Amino acid sequence: MDETQVTSKMQRVVDLVVSDISGIRTGRATPSLVENINCPAYGGTQVLKVIELASISAPDTQTLVISPWDKSIIGDIRKGILEANIGMNPSIDGEIIRISFPPLTTEDREKYVKILSGKLENGKVLIRSVRADEMHLIKKNFEDKKITEDEKKDAETKIQELTDLYIGKIESLGEAKKSDLLQI
Repeated sequence: MDETQVTSKMQRVVDLVVSDISGIRTGRATPSLVENINCPAYGGTQVLKVIELASISAPDTQTLVISPWDKSIIGDIRKGILEANIGMNPSIDGEIIRISFPPLTTEDREKYVKILSGKLENGKVLIRSVRADEMHLIKKNFEDKKITEDEKKDAETKIQELTDLYIGKIESLGEAKKSDLLQI
């Protein structure tokens, strides 16, 4: 068992969960809500993320301002955000796009908590998948007489410890995000 490789795989899963849940709205406008939305730009010849096409700022907790570097694609960015169908209504205000966020209702907050729970569970499933792959490899090495029974038990224990550690990281990320969501 290569512990650094397993740790690296599990950390990539945690990083994926972090980027995945950053797009969940918490009642505050943050650039992460729109930066990874794909927009067909330049007549549809290229598909780029909003972050690649513009600077994104949050002048206050209820507003996002998107300032395209190339003013000719402002309509493409607006269209991409609308087509992402994430409940945002961008409006063009001169050379910028402005998105206003009304305060979240209790119903919205509950809906976002459910979405968050699903994303966290997917992360945990990916961590367990890494564990299962490693356990299979350990078992195969034991059957092929490459490792002893003691080494097998030690490796399995270490894999389980890493699994518990990384699932704990995902759960703590989820708790922090959930408290942000439920905070009024």
